[in-house]
Amino acid sequence: MLGQRDGGVRTDVAVARRWRWFPTVPLRGEGTAARRAWRPAYVRRIAAGDVIAALIAAAAGYQVRFGPEVSPADHRMSLAVVVVLPVVWLLGMLVARAYEERFLWLGPEEFRRVFFAAALMLATVGTLSWAFKLEVARGFIIVALPLATALTLLQRCGNRVWLHRQRAHGHYQQTAVIVGHRAGVAALHEQIDREAYHGYRIIGCCIPRHPHGKDSVLFDELPVLGDLDDVVDVVQRYEVDTVAVLPSPELDGAALRRLGWELEQTEAELLLAPAITEIVGTRVRIRPVCGLPLLHMERPELRGVRRLTKETVDRCGAAAALGLMLLVLAAAALAVRVTSRGPVFFRQARVGRDGETFSMLKFRSMVDGADRMVESLDSEGNGVLFKMRDDPRITRVGGFLRRYSIDELPQLINVLRGDMSLVGPRPPLPSEVERYGFDMHRRFLVKPGITGLWQVSGRSDLSWDDSVRIDVRYVENWSLMFDFMIMWKTLGAVFRGRGAY
Repeated sequence: MLGQRDGGVRTDVAVARRWRWFPTVPLRGEGTAARRAWRPAYVRRIAAGDVIAALIAAAAGYQVRFGPEVSPADHRMSLAVVVVLPVVWLLGMLVARAYEERFLWLGPEEFRRVFFAAALMLATVGTLSWAFKLEVARGFIIVALPLATALTLLQRCGNRVWLHRQRAHGHYQQTAVIVGHRAGVAALHEQIDREAYHGYRIIGCCIPRHPHGKDSVLFDELPVLGDLDDVVDVVQRYEVDTVAVLPSPELDGAALRRLGWELEQTEAELLLAPAITEIVGTRVRIRPVCGLPLLHMERPELRGVRRLTKETVDRCGAAAALGLMLLVLAAAALAVRVTSRGPVFFRQARVGRDGETFSMLKFRSMVDGADRMVESLDSEGNGVLFKMRDDPRITRVGGFLRRYSIDELPQLINVLRGDMSLVGPRPPLPSEVERYGFDMHRRFLVKPGITGLWQVSGRSDLSWDDSVRIDVRYVENWSLMFDFMIMWKTLGAVFRGRGAY
């Protein structure tokens, strides 16, 4: 039978035959150098974009500061500044190492280095003008540098979005091999497949030999290319671009060190997956302890000034959003009231921070009394959450409100009350909390949010395990920048409407 699994290993004969010839083109492809040939062109493109951004910012600063009426001498001087700024801007990016490939494409480090280059340039201009008593037009600097920074970030973000879309369609990818035990290989393979825009194409895995000598041809639909001792041979044979190593007893410190040395003779990158994979780099520091470089995991910063800052941002943002969306709220309320019987708002008990219950507000999107009809319906949820893709209780207007998350806008009032945050874990029902395991109670350290990682990662399409992982990840790695990133991604999730039912 097709698609059967036995202990995680596919026994699909047709698939096994298809991969029996894997030493040829399907795995090796065109080679590492050819697969990375696009990178220099990408770097040149963002460098050209940086220069254009600085040129536009310089021209805008010139117009704002000097205007059309300027003396010939000042005109020549200001034009010289307009020409020089893009060159200096490019040099600043080079000094900040904003063009190194390891900082591009993924993660916030690329944008941090743009900010660092802008701050460095501002400090340099200020220092030189003070030291040499230069007459620098402050109005020009105040306009040009912030605008150059914003335009640079915008064009780099646009290039990154374009690249991620190309990778999601199978372009600009690099091959990878996962090394480790079966459970870890399956989990990492699933995660990489889910995040296709990262550009990794898993061509196989290296897993320990079976204790009874029954080696597998396939595991988790991946060809088994060797065991843990064959990693370097596999890399050389198939010209692998990336090796992802999972924690395992066989690959201890000494073995990993030797593996790294041997991979230096190839073009492959070495990635090490830590045992705690949901902790981001901002909470992990390498510190010397007893002469050893050990990883120190900082506590999540959920108290004190940072909590006060989040509370302030939440309430100010909710008040501003209510003011801006007043007409939308009024139109939605009128549509609900006119098209179906029942109250405009739906109130439901939800569990918030520290396990306290509060009344959450939403626009009513179902027929009145829909909560009493649950037992008569077949759920399509993920084991704990009740979800139906074509729920007969949803009204026609309610379907539209849910499609674009308009039904959740009254929760801004919950944010003003202090029950919820703009960003946080999904607010659970008391009946759901009764079925939570130990890990899931971690989410009660913070307030639930109107939006969150759950909202931008698929919403109702997520499995229960993914929902747990995402909520715990948010709590462990909370920061204001993380919140702003989620709010930005929420806009795309709302317009796409994926998982909104």
